[in-house]
Amino acid sequence: MKPYPIHFQPDFKHRVWGGRALEEFGYEIPEGHVGEGWMIADHANGTSTVTNGELKGLGLDEVREKLGAEWFGAKGASAGNGRFPLLVKLLDCNDDLSVQVHPGNDYENLAQGELGKTEMWYVLDAKPGAKIIYGLKDGITRSEFEAAVQEDRILDTMMSVEAEKGDSFYIPSGTVHALGSGVLVAEIQQNSDTTYRLYDYNRPGLDGKPRELHIEDSLNVIGFGKAGATFMKTMDAAPNEWLELAASPYFVVEKGVVTAPWNLSTTPESFTLLIACEGSGSLEWADGSLAMKPGDCFLLPATLGGYTLSGSQTVLRSYLP
Repeated sequence: MKPYPIHFQPDFKHRVWGGRALEEFGYEIPEGHVGEGWMIADHANGTSTVTNGELKGLGLDEVREKLGAEWFGAKGASAGNGRFPLLVKLLDCNDDLSVQVHPGNDYENLAQGELGKTEMWYVLDAKPGAKIIYGLKDGITRSEFEAAVQEDRILDTMMSVEAEKGDSFYIPSGTVHALGSGVLVAEIQQNSDTTYRLYDYNRPGLDGKPRELHIEDSLNVIGFGKAGATFMKTMDAAPNEWLELAASPYFVVEKGVVTAPWNLSTTPESFTLLIACEGSGSLEWADGSLAMKPGDCFLLPATLGGYTLSGSQTVLRSYLP
C-alpha cells in the first residue's frame, strides 16, 4: 500500500465543562456538553477512525497493528507503551476545567499500561477575559500549597494569564494547570488519560455528584519549583517558516503560517502530525491532494516523503524528537 496522509473521524467526549463549539469545525457532535474531540487517538478510552483512502473505516489502533512498524518511523514504532505515542485533541472549554496535574512516566501509581502526561496547548480562539492557569507562583512550597488546599484558597497559589488567540503553552508533567472558560484549544500530548484533580469549583459532574479529587496523588507528582511550564505569544510568526512552540522528550510542535506553496518532507525517523488551525488550503503529495480547513488533523506516514502545503492557512506540525 502506498503511504498517504490519513484523516480521522474524532472520538467525542462529554465533559461537564464542554459546550457545542466543536460543531464550528463541521463535525457532527453528540448532544449535550461535548468538551473534547480526540482527533488522532489510539487509547483504551478512545480511538479515532480513518475517513479516507484504503484504510477508511479502520481505527488508529488497527492502522498501528497493520502498518505501524513501517509508517510510524523508526522512533514512532517503538515509542511509548506500544500504542501510537501521541494524542491530539480539540478542547471546547465552555466552563472552567478543574485545577489539575498529570504524573510523569515514572510515577509508581500509574495504571498498568498508562503513560505519564506532558502536553502543550495552542489557543485557537478565546473570548475576552478568558484565563489559563499554567503553574504555581514562584516560591510556593509543598507545605504552603497543602495549607492552601486545606483552606480552600488554592487559586491564590496559581500563575494565570489572560488567553488570546495564538497563545501557546507548554505543560510538562508535574505542572498544576487549568484551562478557563471561553477558550478553544488544540492539544498535543503523550498518549495518556491520567489526570489528578486538585479543585473543581465545588460543582457537580454530569451525573449530579461531585467529581473525585486526587489530593494525595497530586501532591506526590507536582514539581514544586521545577515543573518547567512556558507561555509564548505566536501571532508574529513569519510566513512559510516554522516557529517552535514546544520541544519535549516526547514531541516537538511548530507553527507555520502558509502564504505560498511550501514544499516539505517527512523523515524516516518519525510520522508527522498536521493540525489545521485557521484559513484554508490544501495538502498535496505525489499521489493526490486533500483540502484543509480548520479542525482537520492529519497523520503523515514517515514513508510519505515530499508534500506541499498551499493556500492561506495556519497549521501546527508535530513529530517525535
